[in-house]
Amino acid sequence: MPVYVIAQITITDRARYGEYEAGFPEVFAKYRGELLAVDESPRLIEGEWPFTRTVLIRFPDEDEANRWYASPEYQAIARHRFAAARTNAVLVNGIA
Repeated sequence: MPVYVIAQITITDRARYGEYEAGFPEVFAKYRGELLAVDESPRLIEGEWPFTRTVLIRFPDEDEANRWYASPEYQAIARHRFAAARTNAVLVNGIA
């Protein structure tokens, strides 16, 4: 069953976040994920959305999503995101 990573990000240091962005494509390509959306201007239709970036990623299954997130390569670049942004991220099950 597919799973989705939904991330709500508030970038606090654009230059440092750029270091994360620079390394992301190479690392991400090693896993079977698909980057579906990256938006810094989502249109609010209800509630509040105080984030500067929203990301939606699809993986074929939870194991692959976990392999990507826990991989040493991803964690090496994620340290830049940890230092440059506040992130809420969830893994949600898709509909089979």
